[in-house]
Amino acid sequence: MKLLINGEERSFSASMSVEALLGQLGIDSRKVAVERNLEIVPKSAYAEMAVADGDRLEIVAFIGGGSDDAADGFTVAGKTFTSRLLVGTGKYKDFEETARAIEASGAEIVTVAVRRVNLSDPSKPMLVDYVSPRKYTFLPNTAGCYTAEDSVRTLRLAREAGGWNLVKLEVLGDQTTLYPNMPETLKAAEALIKDGFEVMVYCSDDPIQARMLEDMGCVAIMPLGSLIGSGLGILNPTTIRIIKDSVKVPVLVDAGVGSASDAAVAMELGCDGVLMNTAIAHARDPVRMARAMKLAIEAGRLSYLAGRMPRKSYADPSSPTSGLI
Repeated sequence: MKLLINGEERSFSASMSVEALLGQLGIDSRKVAVERNLEIVPKSAYAEMAVADGDRLEIVAFIGGGSDDAADGFTVAGKTFTSRLLVGTGKYKDFEETARAIEASGAEIVTVAVRRVNLSDPSKPMLVDYVSPRKYTFLPNTAGCYTAEDSVRTLRLAREAGGWNLVKLEVLGDQTTLYPNMPETLKAAEALIKDGFEVMVYCSDDPIQARMLEDMGCVAIMPLGSLIGSGLGILNPTTIRIIKDSVKVPVLVDAGVGSASDAAVAMELGCDGVLMNTAIAHARDPVRMARAMKLAIEAGRLSYLAGRMPRKSYADPSSPTSGLI
């Protein structure tokens, strides 16, 4: 039996159903549409509809108005996000600039700090007047906390204020480096998880500590690229990659990104996302930098999925050497 499939002649030993034909071709019947002799075959008829010698078939795939790359998101605590860029809301000159930069970044998750209400001027504008929790997922963090006790207390207040269970934990070691205090971080994470929080945790770029935090129940590991607010980039790419290979929960680089190329490097390492604040807020043009970071995250992710060429010690000509004049 000879069939013309997508303009190509194919030979088969016997007659068969459309479903059997797709099976022989290695095609998932759920993902395609089939036309036989200019008539569409309903999916419900694939098993009964037989193809005969000389039939012309077109087999096309549904792409749903997009591509696999466009649908490439990451999932944390059971919720899937399209954007792999997370941004902070501090350090901008005003709330208007904050809102415009976040919009340009395409971020869906924004970190928010918990601070006391200004009692002397309670009518003063607040972040939520410009960045709505109905549009963005607010991620309360413990910025400025140096003990497990203060961190747990802060996040319990945040949950009471906004009802958020997904939180970002950071327990700092000192004011000079803002490096994570890992013993206090582990202590706080244990208490918060026991209290029903879903904890994304800022930590050192230590694969052993990362596995401990995952085993404890943290929903995302967030190793620092370099010191908070430093703009030094990814100082230890090897350990970041080891962390990514060592845990099953999402890994997001947190802190140290200074340029779009730094963000791309983080994504090319296979990280699930990047969290940044200063790199955007302290740029000469925060809104334009936010857009640059968005594109860098997308480019880095595509580069990782594509797979880089192998490194070689010597040159390898791009043009063929045979047939030279």
